[in-house]
Amino acid sequence: MKYIKKVREHFKKKPVFSIKDLRVFLKKKGISKEYSKLLIHNLVKEKEIQRITKGVYSFQKDLMVAGFAFSPFYYGLQDALSLRNLWEQETIPIIVTPRKVRPGIRKIMDSNVLIRRINRKMFFGFESVKHFDLWIPVSDAEKTLIDFTYFNEPLSKEVLKELKKKVDEKKLKKYLKKCPKNTVKKIRKPKA
Repeated sequence: MKYIKKVREHFKKKPVFSIKDLRVFLKKKGISKEYSKLLIHNLVKEKEIQRITKGVYSFQKDLMVAGFAFSPFYYGLQDALSLRNLWEQETIPIIVTPRKVRPGIRKIMDSNVLIRRINRKMFFGFESVKHFDLWIPVSDAEKTLIDFTYFNEPLSKEVLKELKKKVDEKKLKKYLKKCPKNTVKKIRKPKA
């Protein structure tokens, strides 16, 4: 395992890396495909790296690197509310991606993570937010409001009121032009 130090140096700062990335890196050094499998196996066994999903790993212990295995992505819905301090509740990471991946709850790093698929036309409205040592994409207030409607997710009156305080009406109107008509209708419908 003489190449392990070079592998650590190269991949440690990246949120995630794939077995393919590792093979390309090792091939440049003249190392076989079998060696990369053995190296991954040993690193996982020693708990030095975490398996995120099939063929994707991370040296980092922070669960928030999980989204990078589903790039392009952003953290949204209840997770965005937590990351933007719009509510006090703890939530599992909610990864929103336009990729054709199986949606639903997954076990990653011994924790639950929710994967939500979104139409590619609806993949907008997020910005990078610092989460400890990591910059992660998180939906902005306007897109979070739209996503709750788009995914038919319930939202309490108190949280909705807090979220609406953060919404820029001009930006929301711009975003709504990209949304399906039924989503636009639900957002514009006055609350009784």
